[in-house]
Parts: sequence; structure tokens; C-alpha cells
Amino acid sequence: MPRPRVHDLEQLMDAAEKLAVDSGPAAVTVRALSELTSVSNGAIYHAFGSRAGLVGQVWLRAAQRFLTMQNGAVDAALELGTGQDAAIEAVVAAADAPARFLLDAPVSGRFLLTVRRNELLGAGDLSNDLAADIRNLDDTLAELFVRLSRAMWHRADRNAVDVIRDCVVELPGALLLRGRRTPDAAVRQRLAAAVHALLALEPPLPLSTSVHTTADK
Repeated sequence: MPRPRVHDLEQLMDAAEKLAVDSGPAAVTVRALSELTSVSNGAIYHAFGSRAGLVGQVWLRAAQRFLTMQNGAVDAALELGTGQDAAIEAVVAAADAPARFLLDAPVSGRFLLTVRRNELLGAGDLSNDLAADIRNLDDTLAELFVRLSRAMWHRADRNAVDVIRDCVVELPGALLLRGRRTPDAAVRQRLAAAVHALLALEPPLPLSTSVHTTADK
């Protein structure tokens, strides 16, 4: 059975993404997707290997799009100036990325909130290659933490990187993602203010003088 064309694969993933957002992850089955797209069950299995492979590929695509957008926002902020002021705006841009992604790509953004990464990896029926691709995204995020930490304080020890993680992951999670709030201007302004406040306190130096080049995942 021939593999669907790249365009058809994108349409299949679009349909699966929307189905998960509209009806919940359990609604995403090969049969349901076949009915929605008129692509045969066999062709879908041939393309993705399994239902888990399908959902995992959709999640990976959405996460890669988000990280690309987030890194682009950081690049743009750093290009506007030099020194710590530009670094602060870059951290704010990274923290604001989940809200921006929800506004710019609402289906993909909601999909990432609906289908949890840990649940995908914990299911145990992803291919080893796909599971590795999903886990490798941690490295991309860790590299961003280190980059922002160096831009802020010219250091990348654990204490400094932890502050960046709090700004980029924990604060958006608390103010926006966990509450499923609409990312309106007021919420985004509160998030930016919280990031500014946290960055105003320089992280304490570690007990050891060594620095780290990777972040905890």
C-alpha cells in the first residue's frame, strides 16, 4: 500500500489535532480519522504505524512549531539591543511564547495542552525513534535556558538557569496554562510584570565555582 503524500500527511495530522481539541484525545482513533479524511485505515497505519504513532507525530509537530516560534521571539528581542535590558526582554518574550502560540496557532496550542507529553511517553507503545525525538526536544529547551541565563548574568550555573526556567516555564504555567485562561492583554501584562520582578533579583552564586552548560530537564 503506498504511503500517503506529504501533503496528505499534513492534512491527516491537522484533522487529528482538531479532533483531539474538539472531542478529547480518546476521540482520536484511526477509524475516526479515516471517516473524517476519507483516507483508508490501512494508509493511516502505513504512514504512522499505530494510533500512538499518529498522536505522537502530531504532538511532535506542534511542539517543534512552538519551540521554533519561541526561539524566533528570543532572537528578535536580542537583536533589538544589547546588554541586560535586551536580555530581560528576551526572557519576557520566551515567557510570553505560550500565550502568543495559543493566539497565533490556537488548535496546535490547545493540542499541546490537551495531550500531555508524559502521557505519550508513559504509554509505552511509541516507537523508540519517535519517543527519542520527543525527548530530544528537552535539549532544545535546555539550550534556550542556558542562552538566556548567559545573556542575563554571563553565567549558566544551576541557580541562574533555574531562575530562567521559573520565568519561561513555571510562571506561564501558573498564570495561563494551568487555568486554561484566555491569553488576553491583561494576563500577558501580569506575566511580563512577574518576569521582570523575578529577574530583578540576581540568582545567588552556587557553592561551587563551576558552571553548568545544560539545564535540568
